[in-house]
Amino acid sequence: MSTETQPRARHRRRLTRRRTVVGGLAALGLTGAALVGSGMLAPAGAASAWPAPKGEKPVTKTIEVSGTYDGRLQRFRGSGALGDGGQDENQAPLFKLKDGAVLKNVVIGSPAADGVHCMGSCTLQNVWWEDVGEDAASFKSTSASAVYTVTGGGARKASDKVFQFNGAGKLVVTGFQLSDFGKLVRSCGNCSKQYKRTIVVQDVDVTVPGKQLIGVNANYGDTATLRDIRIHGDAKRKIKPCVRYEGNNKGKEPPVLGSGPDGTHCRYTESDITYK
Repeated sequence: MSTETQPRARHRRRLTRRRTVVGGLAALGLTGAALVGSGMLAPAGAASAWPAPKGEKPVTKTIEVSGTYDGRLQRFRGSGALGDGGQDENQAPLFKLKDGAVLKNVVIGSPAADGVHCMGSCTLQNVWWEDVGEDAASFKSTSASAVYTVTGGGARKASDKVFQFNGAGKLVVTGFQLSDFGKLVRSCGNCSKQYKRTIVVQDVDVTVPGKQLIGVNANYGDTATLRDIRIHGDAKRKIKPCVRYEGNNKGKEPPVLGSGPDGTHCRYTESDITYK
């Protein structure tokens, strides 16, 4: 057989195998929808299971990241000066990401200090917080064009905030898991320097107990968009998806202006939130 006819022969064999598989499924009466419904195929956007850490790595000094840091699913936990485990403000983080840095495949254990600080645009990919310290991550760029992306991963045991949005720009959270928390994202209500902040949260699984998902400052023009949010175990619907505050730059506790969708600052409809 010539080299020109060999690829065509292999292609015919692959087509035959595909037809055999499809034909077998048709004979069983299984459509794509039936496969998803039966659990034989995972539905698109389904949250991943919490990973089992692959080793331990004590952190005694903040790890500074430029470029990409792959933790290979090791558990990182504070030790020494980073091992207090309290809720005090101004703690040092376990990871400090420079502009454009990527942190991926990391499990953050306890004590977690102040988690992760993004000093510019950053990507957190498949990062898991087992027991949130002061905050899981803080976003601190002063640039309105900064974009912070959280993809996959999850957080639990956050007595207050998971993501603290102190800087400017846009935060996008997708494919995330959340349980036992105070707030998922809070646009800083009383920072000395305030900005307009944009928040997008999509394809997220939330499990009680919890208080609110997003807190925005209406007077600074913040917006929060929520899509495909699944809340588990909240039969009485106590978790507030979006709360509007009147922020300030004087360090005072910001008053609540209202909650729920308003089409301006809290952008979602009832169909965007599913209770399970």
